[in-house]
This record gives sequence, C-alpha cells and structure tokens, in this order.
Amino acid sequence: MAGAEIENLVKLLARLPGLGPRSARRAVLQMMRRRETLLDPLSEALITAREKIVTCTQCGNIDTLSPCTICADIRRDASVLCVVEDVGDLWALERAQAVKGRYHVLGGTLSALDGIGPDDLNLGGLQQRCADEAVNEIILATNATVEGQTTAHVITDMLADMDVSVTRLAHGVPVGGELDYLDDGTLLAAMKSRR
Repeated sequence: MAGAEIENLVKLLARLPGLGPRSARRAVLQMMRRRETLLDPLSEALITAREKIVTCTQCGNIDTLSPCTICADIRRDASVLCVVEDVGDLWALERAQAVKGRYHVLGGTLSALDGIGPDDLNLGGLQQRCADEAVNEIILATNATVEGQTTAHVITDMLADMDVSVTRLAHGVPVGGELDYLDDGTLLAAMKSRR
C-alpha cells in the first residue's frame, strides 16, 4: 500500500483522459524511479505552464502569448477563419498543416442534454470577428456528431446575413477505410459529398 501523497498523485493522474487508475499507477511508479530525469523536469514544466500559459483573446487558442503565435503570424491568410470546437481540434489541424488561415475556438458544442446553449460558446466573438475583420470564408470544422452538426447549423444561420462564405469539412470514407466496415451514415455522407 502506498502513502497518501502517492495515492493522491495516482488519483489526480487518473482524471486525465486516456488514463485510468492502473495506467496512472504505472506512470507514478515510473516517475518515482526516474525522479531526476522525469519527475523533477515534469514538476518544473507544470509550474511554468501554470504561470505562463494564457488563452488567446482573439481566437481562444492556448499559448504563452496573446494574441497567440497563430494569430500573430502575418503569413496566415486573415480572410479565412476555421471554426473548431476546442483547442485539441485546432492542434490536430495544425499538425496536419491543413489550415493556412486563422482559427476561432468555440469552447464546445451546443447540447440541450448538457444544458449548453449559444451563450455558453464563443459565438458572439465569432460574429464580431466576421463583422470587424476582413473575413471572406468561414470553414466549419466541427465534429460529425449530432452536437457538432447542430452547432454548425446554428453558426450557418447566424452568419447568413453577413458577406462571408460558409463551408464545411467533407465527410465520408476515411483514407485507408474499407466500405464494408463503414456505418450507413458515413457511406451516405460520402455519396452525397462525392466529387
């Protein structure tokens, strides 16, 4: 049996997505075995992150600067704004180098079941950016879930009177996917979005 401090560390790590109690326990054991090379640098990095990381006032990304590195990059196409649900989605698109424009992080999706309405998301900020900035295209990069689709629909309606083009990510057959293993909704979306 471990002491209260170690158990507390295990419980805290187990709260992270993808880590259950067993994985958290293994991570703690690894950190204890490698204190100088793993635990100490990790502790310092967490303290530094807590002190220096801020939310970008323009797009909602997290960085050590506000405006963030992406918003401040003059090489980015300021006329294109990619709308994502959360920062993880932004990071995924950046990893793929898929967006040459800028971003807008909503902070979630609309969900009547969870009590998340339009006022709980950064929709007003999006509308303001479309009115104030030289935005020509909005790319809706919400997830292909009911909540993501609902949010995209509300945004499309919200921007209908503005002079911006609203586009959506294509949905359908993933690269390397086999038709026999895909669900009916994905196949239907792929057929409708064919080119």
